[in-house]
Amino acid sequence: MFVDEVKIFVQAGKGGNGAVAFRREKFVPNGGPAGGDGGKGGSVIFEVDTGISTLMDLRHQKHYRAQDGEAGGPNNMFGQNGEDIVIRVPPGTIVRTEQGEVLADLTKGGDRVVIAQGGRGGKGNSHFASSRHRTPRIAERGQSGQTFWVSLELNLLADVGLLGFPNAGKSTLITVVSQARPKIADYPFTTLIPHLGVVNQYGDPFVIADVPGLIEGAHEGSGLGDTFLRHLNRTRVLLHLVEMDPTSGRDVVNDYRIIQHEIEAFSPDLGKRPRIIVATKMDMPGSSDNLRRLREYVAPLFVWPISSLQRQGIDNLMWEVRKLLNETPSMQVENPEPVIRPTVRGFSLESDSGGVRVKGDVEERADMTMWGNPHAEAYFLEYLRRRGIEHLLRRENLPDGTPILVGEGTLYWREGELVLE
Repeated sequence: MFVDEVKIFVQAGKGGNGAVAFRREKFVPNGGPAGGDGGKGGSVIFEVDTGISTLMDLRHQKHYRAQDGEAGGPNNMFGQNGEDIVIRVPPGTIVRTEQGEVLADLTKGGDRVVIAQGGRGGKGNSHFASSRHRTPRIAERGQSGQTFWVSLELNLLADVGLLGFPNAGKSTLITVVSQARPKIADYPFTTLIPHLGVVNQYGDPFVIADVPGLIEGAHEGSGLGDTFLRHLNRTRVLLHLVEMDPTSGRDVVNDYRIIQHEIEAFSPDLGKRPRIIVATKMDMPGSSDNLRRLREYVAPLFVWPISSLQRQGIDNLMWEVRKLLNETPSMQVENPEPVIRPTVRGFSLESDSGGVRVKGDVEERADMTMWGNPHAEAYFLEYLRRRGIEHLLRRENLPDGTPILVGEGTLYWREGELVLE
């Protein structure tokens, strides 16, 4: 089954907690703090695998979670880092957030990008020792890993794309010039999924893509719609095939105009792509009259007549494609920078149910505070005071006893000061 769109949930690993420990060795008095740091949480990484051509494997597994880091230990032992999880995707995969922001555009085999960063490990109590505080009983919790839904969209990598109505001869042409073997029949929409073929008889090899046929109103969902056209977004040259067979009862000029309109409605950029107009099924009686009408309509553009069944005009057409590819630069893909956890500078107050919530960069410190450890809570309270949050709270004229929420923690406003309960 060909699957070119999926939505999955990625969760990077949480960092390991730091340890609270002290040296207890014979003949070593006052050994001091020796709690080790927690290990870093594993990240979620996407890697291009050229042996994959569809997103089908990701359709059945929706959740991907990297390993958490291990907690630190005594004697300054560091916790082990969590293992990354590597998700393999086919070339041409675009990764987006739920808001549509592009996180990665993966095109080359072996390309790797970190999509969700693992959390850093918490510091052990040995980091909190000072000349004034020689026996700290404070350690940090590990930082949470990044967690969110992402949408994956596959855009096939091809140099040349075939356009046209159903039964215009696209599938027959790709079987003649390459080893691709799409289904061919005398009824519409025999091609239900895109097909790729490699053409190697005309100079440097190039890849050609056959997508399901379009009909009028495809951009509004008629027929199979126009979603498959995204597989032509990376093509450099388009072949617009128009059927010349008079027995089909079709108007060749109207067919040409409809496809032009559907392409421009889907993507103005795709509508401006270099294009070759191809008249197909020229072996049918009366096809010359339709060829003349089409040439009069598109003049001064040239129309290339072919018969895929009789293999007439194929060589001339393919050499013209090769020439146009040589003149058209490759599509440049700019990969975004690796995803980095955004840091919000400063803080602000927001009303919350039953109290006031503090938002901003202090939330990260709150996330790594070991709530329930009175020493860690007191350390965090002192950190808030150093940041000047009490000055901001005094301007709010809060009632005595108002809960102040920071991350998972709750403090209270008592007599003009921030206190623990």
